[in-house]
Amino acid sequence: MRLEEIIRDSGVIEIKGNPGISIGNVCNDSRKVTRGDLFIAVKGHGTDGHAYIGKAIASGAAAIVYEDDTVPELTTPVPEPAEGHAVTFVKVASSRHALAVIAANYYDNPSRKLSLVGITGTNGKTTTVTLLYDLFMAQGYNCGLLSTIANYVGTKRFETANTTADPLVINSLMDQMVKAGCEYCFMEVSSIGVEQERVAALEFKVAIFSNLTHDHLDYHGTFAEYIRCKKLFFDNLGPEATAIINVDDRHGEVMVQNTAAKVMTYSCKGMADHTCRIIEESFEGMLLRIDGRETWTRLIGRHNAYNILAIYSAAMALGADVDETLLAISRLCPAKGRLEVLRGPKGLSVVIDYAHTPDALDNVLKTLREIDRGKELICLFGCGGDRDRTKRPEMAAVAEKYSDRIVVTSDNSRTERTEDIIEEIKTGFSPKGLARTISLPDRKEAIRMAVMTAAPNAIILLAGKGHETYQILGTEKRHFDEREVVAEVFKQMETTE
Repeated sequence: MRLEEIIRDSGVIEIKGNPGISIGNVCNDSRKVTRGDLFIAVKGHGTDGHAYIGKAIASGAAAIVYEDDTVPELTTPVPEPAEGHAVTFVKVASSRHALAVIAANYYDNPSRKLSLVGITGTNGKTTTVTLLYDLFMAQGYNCGLLSTIANYVGTKRFETANTTADPLVINSLMDQMVKAGCEYCFMEVSSIGVEQERVAALEFKVAIFSNLTHDHLDYHGTFAEYIRCKKLFFDNLGPEATAIINVDDRHGEVMVQNTAAKVMTYSCKGMADHTCRIIEESFEGMLLRIDGRETWTRLIGRHNAYNILAIYSAAMALGADVDETLLAISRLCPAKGRLEVLRGPKGLSVVIDYAHTPDALDNVLKTLREIDRGKELICLFGCGGDRDRTKRPEMAAVAEKYSDRIVVTSDNSRTERTEDIIEEIKTGFSPKGLARTISLPDRKEAIRMAVMTAAPNAIILLAGKGHETYQILGTEKRHFDEREVVAEVFKQMETTE
């Protein structure tokens, strides 16, 4: 593919060299550059790709896209290219934006060949996109999924590293979806992904807003900036798209103030284009009334009623049949690590959930308390290190509000001391809350203690890890699957009965 085709509409300011040269691959990691490739120097939050321009040229890069021509690599001689190896330099207004456009161009804009559905919000993104994927796959459509848990091209699974992937990864996967005959792609869109323009060149057919609470303030700095980044996703939609918003969230209408898209609303409390009411609820599921029609779902919790309504609204926006959609909804299973119930001896129920924000923890604990009010409810949780510290005491206050007993432990402590994180969490407890709280930094031992000491028929919530099968302590990523830990404890309890 010719360079001039790849850099089309990417904000080119100046070209030094031959724009007609052929390009092999496109890279934004100098370690992956081979002869004939295009290297895009992107300024990141941790590293600046401009510092690796010389290395990319030495590795055989045929072209360099950059935005800052004041860096030493462009003001001093770079390593001499090999014989017959000329380098074309392309200056752009923003190399981050250029990366998104170039990635789309390189893969022939695959998002235009799919019905692309994106969801943004603090909580519920993974559940919603996974349910949408399952819903449409169950109705015979070939689909793609880009989520926190995993990426799928049809039924082929690919591991994922970020909620919203790098533009080159996104477009590569979408290109594979198109070649595999996929009609739909459902993807999570994070505020960080929007701010870093990872989705800047994608064409969405449907965009969903779920809710907004405090999160990622370690990255965005302020809640206002967090809102701005979420809203930017809707600001960039075209007139052919549909924006679906939860009007029960006070930020819902703010999201679409400047959108060119058609707006559709949903609500579990009042009037909207699509509405839902919970008729019955138990550990086995919920009976819902959606737009006046009753349907059963295996999912539980008011927050999942919103998730179900969101996928129903998206299906309607995509032209799906109402009866077929409601029937398919009744057959859906919860996403892994989202209110996942493990039954054990003494009538115990261990619930694994990814809740790692105050609002998500509130939703889960409220659900568990409402379903079985008379049973002991134990909440085990921690908070991630090197992340938003403001939510730590807030998590404690939520846990105290609903729980009979609380166990504070590690999550992914990363480079912070687990003990320090626990102390910050504990500042959110009242004296009465502290009196029924135990601190145990080792999460495996904390789970063992919580389950072994639980009263008969108790409910033990393990919050924060969900689908994750690892724990990050320091810079080491260790295998840690809560399901395995719980199974070991259950087995031990059964052999000692």
